[in-house]
Amino acid sequence: MRGRNLLIVGLAIFVGLIAVFLANNYFSGVEQRQAREAEANRMEQIVVATQDFQFGTQLATTNLRLANWPASSVPQGAFVSLEEATRGGRVALRPIAIGEPILASKVSGEGGRATLSSILPEELRAVSIPVSAIAGVGGFVRAGDVVDVMLTRQIPGDGANSTDKMTSVVLENVLVLAIDQVADENATEPQVGRTATVQTDMYGAQKLTLARQIGSLSLALRNVENQDVGGTQVVTPSDLAGSGLYIAARETRSAAPAPAPAPAAPRSAPASSGTSAPRRPSGPSMSIVRGTESTTYEVNRQGGV
Repeated sequence: MRGRNLLIVGLAIFVGLIAVFLANNYFSGVEQRQAREAEANRMEQIVVATQDFQFGTQLATTNLRLANWPASSVPQGAFVSLEEATRGGRVALRPIAIGEPILASKVSGEGGRATLSSILPEELRAVSIPVSAIAGVGGFVRAGDVVDVMLTRQIPGDGANSTDKMTSVVLENVLVLAIDQVADENATEPQVGRTATVQTDMYGAQKLTLARQIGSLSLALRNVENQDVGGTQVVTPSDLAGSGLYIAARETRSAAPAPAPAPAAPRSAPASSGTSAPRRPSGPSMSIVRGTESTTYEVNRQGGV
């Protein structure tokens, strides 16, 4: 009896220890979870905009404020004080919306100016090309759009004339930095410009500089999410509707006129007594050549006369 009681007491102590261990782990997990939530909910103050910033807008205490932001998701390059954000006369290099954090990548350095060169990557260049209402997609190409640049020029060669043209794609998937002197990406209203400034590498800049000297340039607006390049081909008038007529006309112009073949003499009937040579047609006639033989037929006038 006494041994059974000791066994029961031992089991009770063992179960109690297990319960204490599990409870300790549970409360420890709760505390850790609460600590993580507290860390996640910990707020820091960063500088945000109180108005919409355009390209070149200067940062000042009147258009900035401090706002609470989750410490775990503070953007890289954010400013934590108004003094730091406005030091040295910084200006906006990108559009910034109301309530958006002011990031170092979107503003100039101390004493910086809002110049186009300040937003260009080191290995890229900005090149301007002439455009018009038609070449610029009716004014719908704006800063921030992505376009393809096409060149239309005369087909080279001795046999080509002024109407023989060809169109090829010079550059694909090119970012437009500005139209005329407007570099604001938020200006989306159609506006006909005379100059488009695009971003490309040095080789692309050389191609555009040469292309604008030998022909006319046009822009093709494309979806900004479409990054596919390649697969383009040169288009000539033969690719347009009625290309067969164009080719036939061109061959007719370029070919030298060939001398008309002399009509073969009509085949005479075998000589026999009482027969005479074939009578020459006295009116309109038509010759039909079959191989090397030619036959002449009279053609009756209107009314059978």
